[in-house]
Amino acid sequence: MESSSSGSCVQGTLYHWVVLLAVWLCGSQHVLSQKTTLEPKDKFLLSDPPIGLFDPIEISPSVLPHNSNPVEPLSPMYPNYTSYDPVLTGKCHVNFSALSYIIDKTASDCSIPLAPLVADVICCPQVNSLMNIFQAAYGSGNGTLVINQSSANACFSDIMSILASKGANTNIPELCTLRPSNLTDASCPVKDISSFEKIVNISKLIDACSSVDPLKECCRPVCQPAIAEAAIHISSGGANVFGGSSLPGSVAGIDIVSDCKGVVHSWLSMKLSSEEANSAFRVLSGCKVNKVCPLEFDEPSSVVKACRKASSSTPSCCAALHSYIGTRQKQIFVTNLQAINCATMFGSMLQKAGVADDIYGLCDIDLKDFSLQAFGQQGCLLRSLPTDIEFDNTTGISFTCDLSDNIAAPWPSSSSVQSLSLCAPEMSLPALPVSPKSGSSVGTSRTGIGVLLPLVFLTTSISI
Repeated sequence: MESSSSGSCVQGTLYHWVVLLAVWLCGSQHVLSQKTTLEPKDKFLLSDPPIGLFDPIEISPSVLPHNSNPVEPLSPMYPNYTSYDPVLTGKCHVNFSALSYIIDKTASDCSIPLAPLVADVICCPQVNSLMNIFQAAYGSGNGTLVINQSSANACFSDIMSILASKGANTNIPELCTLRPSNLTDASCPVKDISSFEKIVNISKLIDACSSVDPLKECCRPVCQPAIAEAAIHISSGGANVFGGSSLPGSVAGIDIVSDCKGVVHSWLSMKLSSEEANSAFRVLSGCKVNKVCPLEFDEPSSVVKACRKASSSTPSCCAALHSYIGTRQKQIFVTNLQAINCATMFGSMLQKAGVADDIYGLCDIDLKDFSLQAFGQQGCLLRSLPTDIEFDNTTGISFTCDLSDNIAAPWPSSSSVQSLSLCAPEMSLPALPVSPKSGSSVGTSRTGIGVLLPLVFLTTSISI
């Protein structure tokens, strides 16, 4: 028992420093990454997520430089910037000091060295949340839920300047596909608080979104349908569109509903505290992000050629498979659920091309192989639940990696993967004992009560 624990400790320490070196090296290249033009590319989607501000985020990854294995462990990584007073436009009339909590959190989550590596699951969801909360702060003084275009341009510039002054990456607009129009929601016909509250069932909306359960919302959504219902209502000016042919279905109609979702987010941000609103938006964003695989898969012809008869040619098959996956790793951190998506999508591609055997099992492919790697060692999978970049004077910059051991990548059971559900099925609890005399159950009956069985992963904190 003690020998096993000692071995795990040594392995964990080695893994810890290998991951740290990878991130530290990426951080040292941040000047180059800021000058790189980042262009969105198509991603593989396992299912079509809903439309709106929380859509899957397009990421152009950084390139990790090749280096030899580390000889000595690295010291904790600390921010290598000096904060300064930003130069603002003077045309955005908002009390930025009142938003210091959410701005500081966003700057930390999008810090210069890490933003390109965690953009998909940490930085961009937090920036989107900031935009919602800022939009509400701007409009609260004049009874509006949106910002006009001229003011939006100035405010967007000021937000990015303030974030940069606090150490955030200056490429946030490109990383997260953001623009000033995200603050305007221009096509939504309802733009003021009074009209919104006359049309929407606000008590239902508040009840659904004031406390979003991160374990249940993605599988048994409560807040998401409430937001969608409110957005559809205001997109039609309050007309009853449910069940009728007037439900917006055209491209223009979808755009309007999308903008109206932004208005709903703004209203929620006014009614909830910054902490409550931010927590809710991060959970909703995570539900969308975890449905996609952010890695790109080119035609795996080399793997197909080597692995069609994998059982009789395992060495050459595994060499081709490891080589291909190594080139697919885009040097970004993915969550455990995204890694499952990537493994399933890639396995389905191989099956369609004629690879029948479970080559993941034959070649010891783990979920971590689909995330950021450090010199051929293990990668770090982020948690599927919302997480943040933390900093203190002792440990430096740190974040939480999911899974404290290796989890085998799942080989898909079918090549025709249209969508993948990562929600465990519900089960019904048995009925409580029935009294033989009264015929009534003892206590409250639990027959037919659905219980959500969440996917559980171990976590470990990584200090950089």
